Amino acid sequence: MRILAQTLSQGARSRLPWIAVVTGAGTLLFSVVAAFGTAQYGPALPFAQTVIEHLTPPHAAEGGTTDIFFREENVQRGDTISALLERLEVDDQDAQRLLSSPDAARSFRWLRPGMTVQAKTAEDGSLLSMWFIAGHDQLISIARAGEGFTASERIAELTPQVQMKSGEIKSSLFAATDDAGVPDGVASQIADMFAGDVDFHRDLRQGDKFTVVFETFHHLGRPVKSGRVLAAEFINQKKSYRAVWFQDKEGHGGYYTPEGKNLRKAFLRSPLEFSRITSGFGMRMHPIMQQWRAHKGVDYGASAGTRVKATADGTVDFVGRQGGYGNVVILRHSGGVTTTYGHLSRFASSVRKGTHVTQGDAIGFVGQTGWATGPHLHYEFRVNNQHRNPLTIAFPAAQPVGTERMTAFRAVAGPLARQLDLLTNTNLALLE
Repeated sequence: MRILAQTLSQGARSRLPWIAVVTGAGTLLFSVVAAFGTAQYGPALPFAQTVIEHLTPPHAAEGGTTDIFFREENVQRGDTISALLERLEVDDQDAQRLLSSPDAARSFRWLRPGMTVQAKTAEDGSLLSMWFIAGHDQLISIARAGEGFTASERIAELTPQVQMKSGEIKSSLFAATDDAGVPDGVASQIADMFAGDVDFHRDLRQGDKFTVVFETFHHLGRPVKSGRVLAAEFINQKKSYRAVWFQDKEGHGGYYTPEGKNLRKAFLRSPLEFSRITSGFGMRMHPIMQQWRAHKGVDYGASAGTRVKATADGTVDFVGRQGGYGNVVILRHSGGVTTTYGHLSRFASSVRKGTHVTQGDAIGFVGQTGWATGPHLHYEFRVNNQHRNPLTIAFPAAQPVGTERMTAFRAVAGPLARQLDLLTNTNLALLE
């Protein structure tokens, strides 16, 4: 038996009708389905005949084709649900149905600026479904049900991936990380990691560099959020600082140098992530009294409402209003050290006299209470009730990796350090 397939000429192909099919996944397929007849080769049949048969796709048989469109939009600050649906090109009737649907209204409460909303619509704009990832990895889905809509919530299945990025400082850390495509949450972690060694308010210089290895989490192949920084290097004024994340089997984790030294200092250099120093420690002209007076702290200029962090583990010794300090929090630490945070607009809800706070916890928010000519934080550092300059005092490091954990630490730190080396060497090769 011999099977013959006759090849169509270009002219014959151009005269054949095309059939357009839209699949459920929204992919447009143009196709001609040809069924080639077969014939037994022999004297009775001196030639092979080609039979072309057009097969009707199932969707066309059910009543025509339907184009499906996928769209996505980011929630903008000050957005309304109506404005978001309009940008997603949802038909006005369906938009009204959504806005009047109790199920949808409950789902929309999860929306926050920066979130990405995806929608599937028909050609006429009628909404088929929409979904987005909310806080705590909740997948919020809204689907058509007859003339209305139903909503559901469930934990999203997220897939972790590791990314490596690097960049150079030209103006600020956030500007450099934006240029490198590094999420703001990762930039904040970099600042926190190296806060004991680098003052990001006054130590940054043009030409400083960073390299970072961090987690991202994906849903259906699309990145939805960033995770923990696994390793990073920051080169400040030609001095290199490196950190790797290590978590022991008891679940205690932290950042260490590749040699095992704890990156965490007993005190952070600054109680604010990003701001500017408006008045240093020492003599100055008092802005209200208009007299030369000793300024026994450091003033950080920042927008009202900026989060203020505890610079070390401690206990709340005072929280309330106190003279020229306005709203103030005083923390007591070990070794006779106290820290003071003044002119706050308000206190963190968890801050009460006698409560324990951990380094980096929010204790209040920048304000202009007390003797203040503008929103800023007044920060003081005292040892045995003697004022010290928090910008110059040497802070001891926390405990390093113990000898009993060193083998496990090296198994984690070694590969992460090699990833930093790889990216650093790649960048140097590109520059050459």
